[in-house]
Amino acid sequence: MNIDIIIVLSILLIGFILFLMEYFTIDVTALIILATFFGLGYLTTNEAVSGFSNPAVITIGLLFILSSAIQKTGLLEYLVITINRLLRSSRKLGLAVYYLTISIASSLINNTAIVAIFMPVTIRLAHRYGLSPSKMLIPLSYAAILGGTLTLVGTSTNLLVNSIYLGYEGAMPLGMFEFLRYGIIILIIGTIYLLFIAPKLIPSRTVTSSLTRSYHLGGYLTEMRVKKDSPLVGKSCLDRSINQNYDVTVLDIIREKKHIVNNIRRTVLEEGDILFVRGTLENFIRMKEVEGITLLTDEKLTQSELEQEDNELVECLLTDDSDLVGKSLMSTNFRQVFGAFILAIRREGDIFRKKIAHMKLNAFDTLLVYGPSKKISTLSDRGDFIVLGKVEARLQKERFWWVSIYVVLISIFFASIGYIPIMKGAFISVVILFCLKIISAQESYQSIHWQVIILIAALIPIGIVLQKTGTADWIGNNISKFIYLFSADLQPFILLGTIYFITMVLTEISSNVATAIIMVPIAISVSAQLGLESRPFVFAVAFAASASFITPIGYQTNLMVYGPGGYKFSDYIRVGLPLSLLLFIVAILFIPRIWSF
Repeated sequence: MNIDIIIVLSILLIGFILFLMEYFTIDVTALIILATFFGLGYLTTNEAVSGFSNPAVITIGLLFILSSAIQKTGLLEYLVITINRLLRSSRKLGLAVYYLTISIASSLINNTAIVAIFMPVTIRLAHRYGLSPSKMLIPLSYAAILGGTLTLVGTSTNLLVNSIYLGYEGAMPLGMFEFLRYGIIILIIGTIYLLFIAPKLIPSRTVTSSLTRSYHLGGYLTEMRVKKDSPLVGKSCLDRSINQNYDVTVLDIIREKKHIVNNIRRTVLEEGDILFVRGTLENFIRMKEVEGITLLTDEKLTQSELEQEDNELVECLLTDDSDLVGKSLMSTNFRQVFGAFILAIRREGDIFRKKIAHMKLNAFDTLLVYGPSKKISTLSDRGDFIVLGKVEARLQKERFWWVSIYVVLISIFFASIGYIPIMKGAFISVVILFCLKIISAQESYQSIHWQVIILIAALIPIGIVLQKTGTADWIGNNISKFIYLFSADLQPFILLGTIYFITMVLTEISSNVATAIIMVPIAISVSAQLGLESRPFVFAVAFAASASFITPIGYQTNLMVYGPGGYKFSDYIRVGLPLSLLLFIVAILFIPRIWSF
């Protein structure tokens, strides 16, 4: 081991720790690693920026746009809900069709987009089946992951692995549907697991009857009546500095059975007004003594009591491409901008109700939002939020709506028969959508997950570093020494299992993209040293890097359902570990039968 290998391995180790600790966002961590290698002279200028011109990166960006165009049609939600209406007689059959539909859709459309589309549908179906949403949200993520392994375009990892593999002399491209040969096996096994085993392992974490109970809002929501001699009479909440003095927020005002929901802070209060308020019991009592109000009940306001007339109480998932990420509710002036209140925030299993105005929002935070229906509908139309549990099963039959579907299917078909590269097909498809004004340039820019693009582009040069410094060969040599301990007949299977297992573990604690970039050169190097065909080991990396079920941080879709499902970290281990070990065994048994050594 020379000094260059030590330095490279040290930087990669620090990078993995940064990914795990999440001190920086994943794209920033990737840029730090890239800048370090570039600054130390391990990469030339052209090599350092090569990731940004990589065909895989460009293709992934184009596929984000095509996914967005499909989303606009509402086709997927419409199909799933329509199919489930026909299968009401059997819950198991309905769930089987549901999971398979998600998987098939994920094989053609980015699986992150699929989970975003189907989370509201899933929560709605859970209510219909009388299940806690937590029983179906982890399976939703897993079904999307399994579906992403079916095709080259199903997940960005597959495209990336193919791009790295093609950088080696004599390597043949991974076919569009070549993944299907093994992917269909794990899809069937995975679906059976989700239907019969997973439900026994997943706890009921969320309450379906009332969001106020789910978020433990007792003591935080109540009703107050303004008395005749109250200092509030003839004054507004702003005049009396209610929020500032008591840390109490007035959500609604009821006056003579009419709801006042607009400009609440500046509304002049009258005797007999009923205030719906948010705060703590201590602050309620303090406000009662000073402001001369009456607490109408010691009981908590339920969801049904809150949802009167035009008001709604919903959960909203903050997307990773929202401008609100990293900002507080106060700094964004959320109430004024969006016309709604945030009552609580659920983050990675924890619920926050106090002083949330000053909390910096994270990607995939689940926000409990209260406000007028029109304002909630506006939220659902923005790219910042996914409104959970609310979905309309209808086709958005705008002008040329059907073209989005056809251009995606046609481009994939021509790519699958080798007529055109997938990047060219995706590029032509996007241009057609632009020309027909099915999707605007602004919509396309917003649809691209720039964090993913930067992450992949910044990490691709790591593969160059591994090859230039001999790090990949050094790791390969050490793995080879271990493999040589076994008989010649067992060596290929032991190597396959080793490559798959290492990739599976690394992808759970770090980015699956980073794992694939590191493991593909190692898999090719060690297979060459043993005189074996590299293709089965490259596919092993692709499948293992995508099959992240054990932790919420291992795959973006797992993180997306974390908050809405009310899960704990241990839930993923309980449900995902048996599935990961099962697919590990399946990989050793079946991959060699499909791609020979």
